[in-house]
Amino acid sequence: MKKFYIILLTYLLLFSPAFARGKNSEPQKHIEYMNLEWWENFGDENLSNNLLKLYENNYDLKNTALKVKENEQIVKMQFANELPTLSLSGDLSRDLRGPMQQYGNMRIPNYSQYNYLLPITAAYEIDIWGANRLKTKSAKEQLEIIKQAERATYIALTSDFAADYFNLIKTDKFLEIQDEITEIQKDIVNKTADMYEIGLCSINELLSEQKMLTALKEERNNYLKTQETLLNSLRVYLADSDGNIARNSYDNITLLKNIPTLYNSEIITNRPDYKQEESNIKRIGFDVRVAKRDFLPKFVIYGQIGLNAYHLDSLFNAASQFFNAGILPSMDLFSGGRKLALLRYRKFEYEEALNSYQKTILQCIKEMNSGLVEYKTALQNYEEALNRLKMQDKIYSLMLDKHTIGASSDLDVLYAREAYLTVKKEEISDKINSLISTIGLYKAAGGINLYKLNNNL
Repeated sequence: MKKFYIILLTYLLLFSPAFARGKNSEPQKHIEYMNLEWWENFGDENLSNNLLKLYENNYDLKNTALKVKENEQIVKMQFANELPTLSLSGDLSRDLRGPMQQYGNMRIPNYSQYNYLLPITAAYEIDIWGANRLKTKSAKEQLEIIKQAERATYIALTSDFAADYFNLIKTDKFLEIQDEITEIQKDIVNKTADMYEIGLCSINELLSEQKMLTALKEERNNYLKTQETLLNSLRVYLADSDGNIARNSYDNITLLKNIPTLYNSEIITNRPDYKQEESNIKRIGFDVRVAKRDFLPKFVIYGQIGLNAYHLDSLFNAASQFFNAGILPSMDLFSGGRKLALLRYRKFEYEEALNSYQKTILQCIKEMNSGLVEYKTALQNYEEALNRLKMQDKIYSLMLDKHTIGASSDLDVLYAREAYLTVKKEEISDKINSLISTIGLYKAAGGINLYKLNNNL
């Protein structure tokens, strides 16, 4: 009797809500997925600080962390199926028997009585075929898929944020230059109007310059719109609806140099989508094996220990104790073809996963090659833009020299300055595009520091 009380007390302590309630841990985010060492190569403290703020506040990152925690619990639930179960279920009933009940030659008149039952039931499915273990392995592979999806979210968010950040810096510089171009065009319009007043130019020339001024103002308005759009986008990333976005000046931005342009084809194995496809094949492979084992019989060991009495005052007497145990084999003889259909479904699913895996490999190689081409092209375009800007600067300097000796007019100097600033905008655009193409290459490589990538393979 004492053994029963000890078992009952232990059960109540272990499975009571107060004991079972664990600490509510916050979902863990992964700072290593941010790859801050890579972003420090840009030499932009504002960018690094904004990425840390994104890490702390972004709701997509919080949700991906929660998704991982959810699937961790699914793995735990599946693992619980490999363990024995223990349950306590009490029962209080009152029997109301009619008259003339007969057991052989013995007749029992009508009666009523209470029945008190307090059993502890244990059951355990013997995993002879390893089906439950395979289900747990499948759940772990699904968890790995979710973890890689989380890493992919980090890579995508940080890359997209950085691209918008540099585009915002470009737009700031465009606005600065556009203001200067607009002021120059106003001077050109005024000087052309003066020339028209004294008959040195036609009305068409004046209207053409005025038309150009309105076009420049319209272009400036579009830059303002782009600036506000980018600011709002970055605020969403940082979960800050009206905060100011701290950013660097264009003049302080430098390009990343000496990034390797030849990579081993194994770099695609760093990508989250590649790892997801690998885990998906393993997961479905486990599911196929589970579907095969579903045709085999199952064996469950069960047992009960507890108290059974017809009077409450005798419930805890030694005579009220009972114990039973046994093994329960079970096998479906006919299920309407459900199991066979499930097995075929899993096999088709496996073939689909293999095809998806092969397609992902091709897609990874394509994106990496495209990223390399875009990066090289952006660098070449920037070099050409620099050369063009240098030539335009020489033209402007020559025009200033000619103006000094009286060989050119004020309008010629204004036109030369305007042409220089227009080429300057092209140089700015190509420089920012080169930075963004570097970010795209980083994203295509699976969020790996490009300077160290070949060393890690």
